[in-house]
Amino acid sequence: MQEYIIDVTQVEEWQTINDIAALEQIFQRAKSTIVTGEPVVLVRSNRQGARQRFDVLTTLEDLDRYRTSVFRYL
Repeated sequence: MQEYIIDVTQVEEWQTINDIAALEQIFQRAKSTIVTGEPVVLVRSNRQGARQRFDVLTTLEDLDRYRTSVFRYL
């Protein structure tokens, strides 16, 4: 398996439209990735479509903290 990339720009869009199912799906995939020993990479896309890495989650605790911060605003 390989690292899983979460585009925070997309996460913010799903937060705006309250797409809980899409959010749950990415967090489930991220959890599976971490359990198999691979990292989850957080990236942000700019207007030109280029992605910039800004964080790497390697533990379930890190993922849970990020998940909590995402769902806090729903």
